[in-house]
Amino acid sequence: MSSDDDSEDLMVAAATIAAAAVANIGAWYHEPVPLEEPCEVPVFKDSDFKDEILDVHDAQFHEDLRMDKRVFKKLCRILATKGLLRNTRSIPIKEQVSTFLYIIGHNERNRVLQKRFNRSGETISRYFHMVLDAVVALAPLFFQMPNSDTPSEILNDPRFYPYFKDCVGVIDGIHIPAAVGVDERDPFRNKSGFISQNVMAACSFDLCFQYVLAGWEGSVPDSHVLHSALTRSDKLIIPEGKFYLVDGEYPNMQGLLAPYDGVRYCLSEFTDGCPPENAKELFNYRHSLLRSTIDRAFGVLKARFPILKTEPLYHIKTQVKVVIAACVIHNHIRRERKDDWIFMKEEKEEHVGEIRLMPENQEPKDTGQGIEEEIASQLRDSIANAMWNDYLGD
Repeated sequence: MSSDDDSEDLMVAAATIAAAAVANIGAWYHEPVPLEEPCEVPVFKDSDFKDEILDVHDAQFHEDLRMDKRVFKKLCRILATKGLLRNTRSIPIKEQVSTFLYIIGHNERNRVLQKRFNRSGETISRYFHMVLDAVVALAPLFFQMPNSDTPSEILNDPRFYPYFKDCVGVIDGIHIPAAVGVDERDPFRNKSGFISQNVMAACSFDLCFQYVLAGWEGSVPDSHVLHSALTRSDKLIIPEGKFYLVDGEYPNMQGLLAPYDGVRYCLSEFTDGCPPENAKELFNYRHSLLRSTIDRAFGVLKARFPILKTEPLYHIKTQVKVVIAACVIHNHIRRERKDDWIFMKEEKEEHVGEIRLMPENQEPKDTGQGIEEEIASQLRDSIANAMWNDYLGD
């Protein structure tokens, strides 16, 4: 390796260390997962990267790298100006980032990328990890906690304002397929029976992730992951007097507003001439409408990055980083191009959430018994009653 490459490795390593304390990565790491051995191929002469990758039709570029050219170039520029990546004598930043995006955007194997970029398997792997660490280091820049303002999506919709005026977003969990050693499969096996990491995210109504906690084993209940997010050093901060919407898997407590248990909640239950019949049903219906925001955000994330749909052949630490990096890039695209075609496609699709009532054999969720629970219940009742009275008066 050249001295240039050595210094670059040190630069990225330093960025990774700095990001580790703030990137909201779970501390649940395990032994390496055996990787597919790259086939031995020579390093070909440098290809004309600009002509082959960048000078394609816009639609093809978007399909290849999962974003348009302007958004891609700005991402490269941010990584460069932050000192997280830089051009080497043989591989420019644009090729480094393109290699990474091909892998997470198409779940491509090393062998395929060797042919696509005319690079050795070792080079492909090295730059994948370098760009991964660089993107994760951007997490503090792109994961922004909410302020005290009422989101415009609520303020401008009479179904939600003023009832949810203090709501700052939605919290939910998603299970991302994981690959771990045989001896560690049981903790990662979720209640649906497959191996996963349980990822918790907070999302704005503009489909941007505000906080992401990845790395918990799939068997861990959502309420436990939430407790970790609220108590760890790099914790989720809920502004005073504000709250997030959550589903029935989480407790109704100060800072979290859950639906009423045992009451219609699924959006499909209110269609076909079956409108809400009381205050609790109306509350649940409108709560579900708002909470579906995070379903759309997760839908966009998985549609853009298929690597999140299957068990990746990487160490679990790398798998956790991939989730964080995907969410960072998701936010970058959302900021730069709200009319991105994957976002637009997701907006047109109806997401019908299902109420998830606690089964009898499930560990009871921590309901925060006492004054805190009582205050949260009173808030929910006051919102439901005000909403119902206005609904009857219309």
